[in-house]
Amino acid sequence: MSSGLIAGATRAQRMLRSALSRLDILAAFPLLILLAHEIGDASLLLATSLLLPALLALQSISLGHAGATWDPPTRPHDSARLPGRQAVLDLLEQTARAPRHESACILLEIDDWRDIADRWGAETSADIALLCLDRLRSVLRHDDVIARLGDARFAIALAPVPAARMGIRDGIVSRLRAAIGEPIAIDGTSIRVTASVGHAALLRDTADPAGTTLDAAEAALADAHGAGVNSVRAFAPGMLRARRTRARLTDEIESALASGDIRAWFQPQVRARTGVITGFEALARWHHPRLGVLGPADFLEAAVDAGQMQALGQKMLRDALAALQDWDLAGLNVPSVSVNFSATELRDPSLAERIRWDLDRFDLRPDRLVVEILETVAAQSTDDVVIATLSALGSEGVRLDLDDFGIGQASLAAVRRFGVSRFKIDRSFVIGIDHDPEQQSMVAAILAMARELGVEALAEGVETAEERGKLVEMGCTHLQGFAIARPMPREKVMDWIIAHNSGLARDPGSSDPHNSTAADKQG
Repeated sequence: MSSGLIAGATRAQRMLRSALSRLDILAAFPLLILLAHEIGDASLLLATSLLLPALLALQSISLGHAGATWDPPTRPHDSARLPGRQAVLDLLEQTARAPRHESACILLEIDDWRDIADRWGAETSADIALLCLDRLRSVLRHDDVIARLGDARFAIALAPVPAARMGIRDGIVSRLRAAIGEPIAIDGTSIRVTASVGHAALLRDTADPAGTTLDAAEAALADAHGAGVNSVRAFAPGMLRARRTRARLTDEIESALASGDIRAWFQPQVRARTGVITGFEALARWHHPRLGVLGPADFLEAAVDAGQMQALGQKMLRDALAALQDWDLAGLNVPSVSVNFSATELRDPSLAERIRWDLDRFDLRPDRLVVEILETVAAQSTDDVVIATLSALGSEGVRLDLDDFGIGQASLAAVRRFGVSRFKIDRSFVIGIDHDPEQQSMVAAILAMARELGVEALAEGVETAEERGKLVEMGCTHLQGFAIARPMPREKVMDWIIAHNSGLARDPGSSDPHNSTAADKQG
C-alpha cells in the first residue's frame, strides 16, 4: 500500500484500540442492547449484538497486521513520547546501583537503510522505520526502554532482572530480529528488512557503567556490520579498544594523507611460466608514529568514517603513477601499475576525468594503468555513474581487472560491458590448490571461462612454491603473492626489480617448472 495508506491505517488502528480500551464506550453496548429489546426493534437488537464482537475481531486483525501492541509515535509531533538516549543511560545507571540485579544494552540497526530510502523515498522509508519501531516495542517487556538514535538505529536497555535470569538477553535479541524480519506490504508488493545487532551486558566495574555499556554495544554492532547483513555480535573484551583506536585513526587520517604518512607500497605481478614482471599493484600503508605500519584492513573503515576515501584513492593513484614514471626513467621495464577503487569512489562522476588528467600529468599512456574493482561491484552495480565511469576509462584505453573473482557472481554481460581485461582469482581458491581437488576444479573452471572470453587470469595470494607450480601447470597466466614477493615500500622496489631480473638472466628456466616455450618468454 502507499505511504499515505500506511499512515492512515496506523491512525485508524490507534483510534480503534483507544476507543475499545475506554470503559464508558464498552459499557454503552449492553445499554444499547437493553434499549433495543425494550422498544422491540429486532434489527437494532441484531446490529447492536453483533457490533461489539465485530469491532473486537477487527481490532485483533489490525494488531496482527501491525505486529505491535504499543502506540507508535507516527509523526514528529509525537516524538516526545518516545524515550531518548538519556533514558537508556538512566535505566542502565539505575541498574548499576541496584545490588544483585543486571541489565544489558542492545543496539539494532536496519541493514542497507540508504538503499531502502533511495528506493522508497523519504516518507515511505520513514513509515517503514516507524513500523519496525512498533514491532520492536511489541516484543519487549513493559519496563524495557527503547530509543531511536537515528533513522534506522534503535537502542534498548533491558529492565533490571536478577543476575540468574540474565540469559533472557539472547531470547530477546532473537525475538527482536524475528519481529523486524516479518514482511512489510508496500505499494502492492512485500518487502523484508534485516537488521544487524550488537549487545552488551551491564559493565558495572567502570567509572561510567551506563556510558561504557552503551559504547560496548556500539562496538559489538560495528563488529556485526563487519560480518555482513543480519549479523549479531555480543560484546567481547578488546572491542572497545578497537573502537577507540578506530575513532583516533578517524581523527588523524586527513592529516596523515596530507603529510605523506599514508603512501603506496608495491607488490609485483609476474607471468606465471617465465617470471617476467608484468606489473605492480599499489597497496595503501599507513606509517603511523605510534602503531607502526598499518595495512588497509586497519584503517579503511576510519577512512570511510572520516569521508576520506576519495582522498585516499587519489593519493594511491598519484603515488602509483609517480613510481611508474621513476621506473621508466631508470630504464626498468614495468608494463603497468594497478590501483584499487572502491564502489564509493567509482560513484564520483569526476573520477574518469581526474584519472585522465593524472595520466597526462605523468606523461603515461592509459594502457599502463590498471583499475581494479571488486567482482561484487561489477555483479551488483546498476548505478549509471559507475557504468559511465568504467565505460569512459575503457574507451580511453585504461585496463580493468576484476578483483576477488569467483566470489561475486559477476555475469558475462557485466564482463563484456566493462571490457574486463583480466580476472584476479580470489586467494580463497588458491590456498592449498596443490593438494585440494576441489580447489583445482574451481580454478580450472575460472581459467576455462577466461580462455573462452579472451581474458587473462591472475592468481593472487600465491604463498608457496607448490601452489605456484600447480597454477603454472593449470595454465594460469599471471601470479601475485608472497611466493613472488611481499609488498614493499617504493624505495625498495628498484633494487628488487634489478635483483629479480638478474636472477632470470642467470637462470632463465628457474622460474619455469615446465620449461617455458619461446612464445611464453616473449610475453
